[in-house]
Amino acid sequence: MNKKTVKDIDVVGKKVLVRCDFNVPQDEDGNITDNRRIVSSLDTIKYLIDNKAKVILCSHLGRPKGEIKKEFSLAPVAKELSKLLNIEVKLASDVIGESAKSLTQDIKEGEVVLLENVRFHREETDNDPEFAKNLASLAEVYVNDAFGTAHRAHASTAGVANYLPAVAGFLIEKEINFMGEALNNPERPFMAILGGRKVSDKIGVIESLLEKVDTLMIGGAMAYTFFKSMGYNVGDSICELDKLDLAQELMEKAKKKGVKFMLPTDTRIGKEFSKDTESKVVSFKEIPDNWEGFDIGDETIKIYVEELQKAKTVVWNGPVGLFEFDKFAIGTNAIAKALADLDAITIIGGGDSAAAVEKAGLADKITHISTGGGASLEFLEGKRLPGIECLLNK
Repeated sequence: MNKKTVKDIDVVGKKVLVRCDFNVPQDEDGNITDNRRIVSSLDTIKYLIDNKAKVILCSHLGRPKGEIKKEFSLAPVAKELSKLLNIEVKLASDVIGESAKSLTQDIKEGEVVLLENVRFHREETDNDPEFAKNLASLAEVYVNDAFGTAHRAHASTAGVANYLPAVAGFLIEKEINFMGEALNNPERPFMAILGGRKVSDKIGVIESLLEKVDTLMIGGAMAYTFFKSMGYNVGDSICELDKLDLAQELMEKAKKKGVKFMLPTDTRIGKEFSKDTESKVVSFKEIPDNWEGFDIGDETIKIYVEELQKAKTVVWNGPVGLFEFDKFAIGTNAIAKALADLDAITIIGGGDSAAAVEKAGLADKITHISTGGGASLEFLEGKRLPGIECLLNK
């Protein structure tokens, strides 16, 4: 990685503003139901505490859309952090107001202050220079450790870097190392599994991966657009009729590049979108009218898993079926298990595929699970991420 990290600068006695991703799910009573994102930020925070920095944390939570809304307060996060770090994490009641100023002014070495939700200000998502400057004025150094929002040019993810020396935290460093290495210098065979609903969401990723992978496996609802483009009936399955030519082009491109392009050979279909619907497995060429494809079939699972046995690097983005319903989670769970058993570098690009692996209890057997769904997609596409671009080079 050619970006500076917290280890490359002196933080002793300095006020360090850290952009974290504390966008965690909560129940109706404001209890955090999954603290993984908070836990994954601890390495950077502890490093700063141990190295006598004065730590100022900031994050967004939910989409308050520039308004102060109590249900989006970071108070539960401050409580959870205090517990995990075993020190009191003080919560400012604002972002750049009186509370933030007085708490950060008197902060001592090794202490931690958390600013209130940065998205209580519309200026955050507008990347307003004045707001970024005010935020930056609270500190002397900026650390970005929020990979999940690195693809957004917001005030706290990119804007503050115009006013402070900016470096990466350990989480962003890990993301760039794993994902970057896999894409630029993979151990081969390099395979990718792409699922999800729409071809249109993944055009850039498919195009980018066709330049790099040896095998590309398609699953999820987008497979039906490819079947339709080959002239087959897809019943009521999700299908993008305006993308049929594109689907053909992508298959042609794979052929030209010598990439093995794999589509499901059979599919698990249901009568309607419900967890108890009648279901059966049919060949991809024989989807009847009024039925909808919801998962890859048993034969496809076997073929995909066999192919994966040869892999040395695998990137997986997007579930291969409607994994929210148990009877259509069979394919996604089989892929998750296959990756967990591989002796290879396995990388999961955030979002639903990460949730599926967590749900199956296999997360610790995967080399790297990205913390950002949208950010990892754009990274796979080879796009430049503003939250990383703005950091100092080594």
